[in-house]
Formats: sequence, C-alpha cells, structure tokens
Amino acid sequence: MRQLLAGLGLERFSESADVLAAGLRVVLIVALAWFILRVLERLLRRLLVRMPWRRRDAESEQRAETLVRVIRYIAAAAVVVVAVLLVLGELGVAITPLLATAGVAGVALGFGAQTLVKDFLNGFFLLLEDQIRQGDVVEVAGKGGLVEEVTLRYVRLRDYEGVVHFVPAGSITTVSNRSRGYAYAVVDLHLDYRVDADVIFGLLREEARAMREDPMFGPRILEDLEIAGVDALDDARITVKCRVKVRSLEQWGVRREFLRRLKLRFEAECIDIPLPQFAIVPDSRRPMAKMPRESRTKAL
Repeated sequence: MRQLLAGLGLERFSESADVLAAGLRVVLIVALAWFILRVLERLLRRLLVRMPWRRRDAESEQRAETLVRVIRYIAAAAVVVVAVLLVLGELGVAITPLLATAGVAGVALGFGAQTLVKDFLNGFFLLLEDQIRQGDVVEVAGKGGLVEEVTLRYVRLRDYEGVVHFVPAGSITTVSNRSRGYAYAVVDLHLDYRVDADVIFGLLREEARAMREDPMFGPRILEDLEIAGVDALDDARITVKCRVKVRSLEQWGVRREFLRRLKLRFEAECIDIPLPQFAIVPDSRRPMAKMPRESRTKAL
C-alpha cells in the first residue's frame, strides 16, 4: 500500500497514514489496558464480597480487603508494564534493549532487596492463611505480646510492660497464637507429702465449681476442672497438675483467681504449702577462725 501511494506521488500522505495508524494502535492499546483494569476491578470486588470468612468480624473483613488490594496492585502493575512496552514499540522505540536493561536491573534489585521481598511474601501468606489477627496474643521470632497491627511488611506487638516490638514478616517462621477458640488455665500445686491427694482433689473441684457459679468468672469458663493427678514427686514435695478450659485470652485472669481462692481455702483447712529448706553444713576441713582476745573482751 505504501509503495502504491509512493508511485502515485503521495509520499506525504503515506507517512501521515503510518503516523495515524500508529496513533490509533496506541489509543487501542491504552483503551484495552483500561478495559482490562476495569474488568479486574469488578472481578476482585465480587471476589471480596463472596469470600466466606469475610463476614466473621471486622478483622476478617480488613484482612480480606488487604489481600484483594495486594492482588489488585500486582495485576495493575503487570497490565501497565505490558501496555507501556507495547506503546513504546508502536512509537518506534527498540524494546529489546529496554527488556535486557530491565532484566539486569531486576536481578540487581532482587539481590539487593531480598529481605524486603521475603517480608512481603511472608506477610502475604500470614494474611492469606489467617495465622495472625489484630487483637491476638502471639509469640513470634522470640517476641510475645498483643498484636496491634498486621501488614505485609511487619507485625507490631506490645508486650506486658508496654514495649512495642516491630517484627519483620520475613523473620517469622513459627507463630504461637494463644487466642484462637479457647485456652487452658493450667495450675501446678506443690504440696507436702503428708497431705491426702484425694482430699486435695476434692477441694480443687469445689473451688472450680464455685468459680463456675460466680457471675463474674462463670461466663469465662467453658468446662469443669480437669485434674491430671500427681505430676511429680520431688525431694520435699509433690506436684498436682490441673487445668480449666476457658475462653481465649481469659486463661491468665481465671488462673490468678483460682490460685487466690485456693490459697484462702488452704489457709482455712490448715493445709501447708512446703517451703524450700536449706541446710548449712560447716566444712570440717577448715578450722573456725578464732576471735582475738581483745575483741572477745570488748564483746563481753
């Protein structure tokens, strides 16, 4: 076509037609990219609405929105990069050197930002698998506390002393979550050998039953006391282990109240809790230091 127009002496018209065709292709590429982005936006919105675990609570909804937002950003970045490369090709820019340069730059950036990429990937899967939520009490990377914020980059914790820890998501390999579903308030009692274990078991059940009937602590307890029995026999004491199934994050309060009631009950029943005993044996190989006569006279 271009040769035909050149033979007719319409070279300028031929060049204009090429420019116009390239412009139309650029417009078509931009329009197609915009259309794809709009379709992805609608599909992700529908996916967000139909997620079954989104309706559990506000934290689940926030987690779902975060995941959808990340997927949207990744998909949009991929569509924009492809569209820009196609537009540059239509404008006559050589794409191959750009791709080679981008590949080298991407490799260099990947080596330099390995930790950052690892943080984002781990953070994405932490959110996707619902391992950590805001408000949980967890232990990660040697740090424990209340989760105040979960992002793709880090997890922010506040411990019992109020210290805030920012734990990078890439350093999290194991998550110990203490606030999922239920927990156990575990109690270890150290008692004297002279006490009757069956009597102690009865006292434990009575105090646990009284706590379940208490209007303040009753709603926190899910099941009756579970007594494991005598767990250890030491030199001067025995250890009785028991536990109470409670709601999540209530194990510490229930345990403290249970121990307080047991102390009062043991005092009322005259049940002694053995104390550590130490025997000081003098070394017979070393003679005792003699006090000087003057010092003894002054002492008298």
